[in-house]
Amino acid sequence: MKAAVYYTNGPPDVLQYEDVADPVCGPGFVLVQVEAISIEGGDTLNRLGGALTATPHIVGYQCAGTVIEVGDGVDDRAVGDRVVATMTNGSHAELAAVPSLVTWKIPEGGDLVACACVPVAFGTAHDCLFEFGHLREGETVLIQAGAGGVGMAAIQLAHRAGATVIATASSLERLEPLKALGLDHAVDYSKDGWVDAVRGLTEGGRGVDLVVDSVGGPTLQKSVACLAYRGRAITVGSAGREFVPFEAGVLGMNNQSLTGVFLGAEIITPRAQEMIQSLVDEVAQGDLTVLVDRTFPLKDAAGAHAFIENRLAIGRVVLVP
Repeated sequence: MKAAVYYTNGPPDVLQYEDVADPVCGPGFVLVQVEAISIEGGDTLNRLGGALTATPHIVGYQCAGTVIEVGDGVDDRAVGDRVVATMTNGSHAELAAVPSLVTWKIPEGGDLVACACVPVAFGTAHDCLFEFGHLREGETVLIQAGAGGVGMAAIQLAHRAGATVIATASSLERLEPLKALGLDHAVDYSKDGWVDAVRGLTEGGRGVDLVVDSVGGPTLQKSVACLAYRGRAITVGSAGREFVPFEAGVLGMNNQSLTGVFLGAEIITPRAQEMIQSLVDEVAQGDLTVLVDRTFPLKDAAGAHAFIENRLAIGRVVLVP
């Protein structure tokens, strides 16, 4: 099969398009003919500095396609099923062998490209807002990196829950298309004074009830500065890549909280399995929207990664084998 691989970590141009051995469909696994690959934030971070599980290494957390083989012990998937799958690595390829437990069926008629983008981004957003963020109707939520995958999902889910939604991005233009999805207020976090701008959008400058921060680094401390009394902050991932120690003492004076979220630790639980399938179904039915900025051929995975890292995308970027 063909795959986008690399032999060493580095910038997007380490990715090469090569022939590699087909994956083996072992017990409990399904073999998927990949038709759409959703590039996740962790894919670019792993390419830049993550561990290589093999040489060459195939990066990638998520893809969708058609099951062409089922392994021993699999009775919940069949050849011909259309599924979206998650994995620790290996999505950037024409074939992917994954445990059936981390696949979700795509309903008949559902758009495969859109559904390919659901489990990690929408599942993470849902957990950040509700399972760990305890968002309630009438509250105000700040979503950092609103034009990214988790941000796009969180805006819709928070709006649907009856919250007032504020989101940030590196430019207001990147947030404009998200107003149709429920975004109430857009803030440019490349400008000085954006914390004051966020607080100024809340009643009496009290601050927001919840922050979902997928940027991390120096942005996280400022996210906490946007919180109201008893506000909650969620940190998920670190798209900013720059490590900055967090001063937890700032939380105490206003009885605020900071919670880390990692969907991967929950993804095989019955709760998360059901939640993700529901989200896949809703995207397939058109009740939730996936904005796909553009697709790239798998052979140009390097170009797709560069496009994301240059912060040009609004929504998702998808590879097509």
